[in-house]
Amino acid sequence: MAEKGRSTDPQAVRDAVAAAMAAAQARAPEPGLFLVATPIGHLADITLRAIAVLAAADVVYCEDTRHSRVLLDHYGIRAPLDRYHEHNAAAERPRILARLAAGEIVALVSDAGTPLVSDPGYKLVVDAVAAGHRVVALPGASALLTALTASGLPTDAFHFAGFLPPKSAARRTRLEELARIPATLVLYEAPTRLAECLADIAAVLGPRDTVVARELTKLNEEYRRGLPTDLERAFEAAPPRGEVALVIAPPNATAATDDEIRARLATALATESVRDAARLVAEATGEPRGRVYDLALALKQEMKR
Repeated sequence: MAEKGRSTDPQAVRDAVAAAMAAAQARAPEPGLFLVATPIGHLADITLRAIAVLAAADVVYCEDTRHSRVLLDHYGIRAPLDRYHEHNAAAERPRILARLAAGEIVALVSDAGTPLVSDPGYKLVVDAVAAGHRVVALPGASALLTALTASGLPTDAFHFAGFLPPKSAARRTRLEELARIPATLVLYEAPTRLAECLADIAAVLGPRDTVVARELTKLNEEYRRGLPTDLERAFEAAPPRGEVALVIAPPNATAATDDEIRARLATALATESVRDAARLVAEATGEPRGRVYDLALALKQEMKR
């Protein structure tokens, strides 16, 4: 029985898709480098144009031929695959440029999502443009935009920071650099480092609303929302699997001034250590803990004089 209020004919949809696919394949792409976005999980998340370009390509460069062959086989595409990744990029770029110079259609894909977004390919595009070759980006799936748009956090301004450093000290330094950016932050993180990363986010950025987006578009897709400290405890108790994107709310629109922070610190330092006072005031104001700690140290020195 058709759902009430819906009159779409499934066969009509199939016919329209088939006609659009036939039209896309009837017009062969001109030679050049094509950056083709591929699904981040669900194999249906690919455009008809992407399928047509991959089918017409003289070669498809990818990070892992075994992974990309699954996608191509799913759509009956027999284009040859070759590897392009961070370990062989320097050696492969001249070969790819030679193929472009010979008038070939070269497609570049990543393991998932849009090429060049936390994936190799930037230097290849730079060299291809410098050599005068045609470079075309085919839009499509992106973990970055998928996580951001479903997060429930502001989307009018956002900053993508990719992967943070794996070591805590370097990670905190990077977070300090990101702390004052007046935009929603989007990060990628390995599941094995998620809990410790959330601990550093809590320490540096304070109690900002945070969303952990996991296994996007896949069977076990999950969005977990909360403060970094709460999420840290949850994922420390049950470490996640699969790829992770973190979306973090912007800093407070009205940031606390140094004088306001110093006033709060003066009260806290009467009973707390510098470290504990800084932690309490950072949590209360939402200001980066590093900034508050520096002010606490300076105030403590003044109080000793």
